[in-house]
Amino acid sequence: PVFAGMNGSAIEKFSCVIYNVSLMNCTWQAGRDAPGDTQYFLYWQNSRYDDVMECELYIKDENGRNTGCRFQNVKIETEKSYFLVNGSSKDSRIRFYDEYTQLYKIEILTPPLNVTVNCTRDPVGCIITWQPPLTSHVENVNCFQYEISIQNK
Repeated sequence: PVFAGMNGSAIEKFSCVIYNVSLMNCTWQAGRDAPGDTQYFLYWQNSRYDDVMECELYIKDENGRNTGCRFQNVKIETEKSYFLVNGSSKDSRIRFYDEYTQLYKIEILTPPLNVTVNCTRDPVGCIITWQPPLTSHVENVNCFQYEISIQNK
């Protein structure tokens, strides 16, 4: 279709991660064939009940082109979030890129809290305890799986 924009002008390699419970970083690369003056803008909707918002804090490359966005106070909802990156250029129409993502799948969890180790000689053994990592969305802590790596020194 005519309104779709020029081939190769949409962004590439879009990805987002959530870290430290409520911070999110999204990054992308400019389209391979996008004109040099192309500028990109990110919009997202956390759930269908929320408003669509534009990025407030863009990450820019050395040419001043937006190549990412930082978000604060992100809450992970159970539904999919919607991301849209469109672009503008004086020379040609720029294709948009969009995707739906479940935010819990892109979260980097904090380490478990309050890890303690108590070892005894009689009988020889150790008890290791911890609390679940911090997260904004897990209501059932039994969802977490843990792996313990023990190295003898």
